[in-house]
Amino acid sequence: MRKALWLVGLLALGGLASAQTFVWPQKWTVAKPQEAKRGGTLRAAVISDYRTFNPFITAEATNVPDLISGGRGLVMRDPTTGNWIPYMAESWTVSPNKLEITFKIRRGMKWSDGRPITADDWITTWRIHTDKAVGSNSYDSFFLDGKPITLRKIDDYTVRFIYPKTDAEAFAVASFEPWPAHIFGPVYQREGAEGIKKMWGLNEDPDKIVSGGPWLIESYRPGERLVLKRNPAFGEWNKDEAGNPLPYLDRYEIKIVKDVNAQLAEFLAGNIDVIAPATVDHISQIRQAIQQGRLDATIKVNASPVASSQFMVFNWNKASDPFKQSLFRSDKFRRAMSHIVNRQAVIDIVYGGLGTPMYSSVYPVLTQWINPKVPKYEYNLQQAAKLLAELGFTKKDREGYLVDSKGRRLEFNLATNAGNTQREQIAKLIVDEAKKVGVKVNFQAIDFNTLVGQLLSSGPDRPFDAIIIGLTGGGLDWPFGANVVPCKGNLHMWNKSGQCLDPRETQLDALYSRGRAELDFEKRVEIGYRMQEIEAQLLPVIYIAGPNYHPAWNNRLGGEHPDAIISSIWGQRELELTFIKK
Repeated sequence: MRKALWLVGLLALGGLASAQTFVWPQKWTVAKPQEAKRGGTLRAAVISDYRTFNPFITAEATNVPDLISGGRGLVMRDPTTGNWIPYMAESWTVSPNKLEITFKIRRGMKWSDGRPITADDWITTWRIHTDKAVGSNSYDSFFLDGKPITLRKIDDYTVRFIYPKTDAEAFAVASFEPWPAHIFGPVYQREGAEGIKKMWGLNEDPDKIVSGGPWLIESYRPGERLVLKRNPAFGEWNKDEAGNPLPYLDRYEIKIVKDVNAQLAEFLAGNIDVIAPATVDHISQIRQAIQQGRLDATIKVNASPVASSQFMVFNWNKASDPFKQSLFRSDKFRRAMSHIVNRQAVIDIVYGGLGTPMYSSVYPVLTQWINPKVPKYEYNLQQAAKLLAELGFTKKDREGYLVDSKGRRLEFNLATNAGNTQREQIAKLIVDEAKKVGVKVNFQAIDFNTLVGQLLSSGPDRPFDAIIIGLTGGGLDWPFGANVVPCKGNLHMWNKSGQCLDPRETQLDALYSRGRAELDFEKRVEIGYRMQEIEAQLLPVIYIAGPNYHPAWNNRLGGEHPDAIISSIWGQRELELTFIKK
């Protein structure tokens, strides 16, 4: 299927829609255009405050720039087929050597301030993303083996992507969302990266935030809510099959609810419209409320495995504590820590049996990429104790914790984001299991933005020991992240020294490059399998388990996906086609 996806893209040369309006297919929703009503507010919740409005310095999965832009660019995927289709482009052509893709940009698109969206916006956005000093999370996506993917403006409505080698992620690269050149360009020319990083902070006047997507920022109050309002300019070229401008909704309100139990209470009370419960207890409460007539809602249990990862990562850059640095860099130590992770207990206790264990970087939902023979270091306390003894931890102190020959206790700090009760439970399980073999783990739940700041810090001495966190996003064509696997990647989070410290990191770096350049699906799978084998040997992060995807929504909403589409990959709905039906 993945190979077909790529071939369909290649075979679609120049033969695609030429209309200036993008028509959202009715097959993406269960509702017919005549059923949709205009107006109303969609209400949701997130667990953390937002960190910035700036699209060039955000690294969080649910961030404001993605919300207001819709996260789409020249191309997007059709959720019914997985194929790439033109979106802000009206068509494309691929050069015979597959090293160039030329996009014709859809005419008539406007920014929310009325300025036209043109090739300059892609060129400027690309230049800023590829300025290392900016620190964009997208930086790594624009390089292949250290050589840049370049963009060239052909005319105001034609832009060419030039790849240094064939790229299995060529269309994924081209799908990045543009930002207004007339806003960011002058600042970048005048002040460079430092000027860009100062732009669009959370204190920025919302009226000055320009969007080309479905939403504009109406207001933001930290700790309370983000309110988005419909961007009228978006509806001029985004329409349903009846010609109605999208989105249907007037507003999209997102509450900051810093506890998943409190989020559930908000959903049960009918105060928010959508939720994806992670535990069987939460699912049961929703079902009970529906059955008892206290809540008019729909829930899809086990819609799919999860499309994200969840793991514990140790910090390899602790120059101020050579003892811990040496431990954290030891694959034997990390293997021992994998053996203390009771994944089945996580699934049973945290997710109520509705979860999936994880042993590799490939998301459980992407089954075609998972190497079934990849080594697993499953729950085994005896094996953990044996490995720790081989590292010199054979004695225990008065409190029962392991010490080495110099009397140094085997102890580390473990953090995760406060309010994520599932992760907090996982951390406490790890604390308890570690104690059984004599490892002291000090758990702390801290603010998400503080956690991310620690994880993204770089250099020889970073301010954490170990963190439980997860990743989402990435492509379907090649599931290994451009900003994670290469040693200089922005999310190469275990080692942010800027260089490979272990030969296996170097191997993975090289295999990633080979795989990304390989257009043959079967050969790419072989490379992916090999990467997972090396990854299992190195164990740079310890994958744990994740909840399955169980989307739920209040029945006041219309416009959800047909059941065949609902999954952790495509979600429960397109916001543009969502409406309030009662």
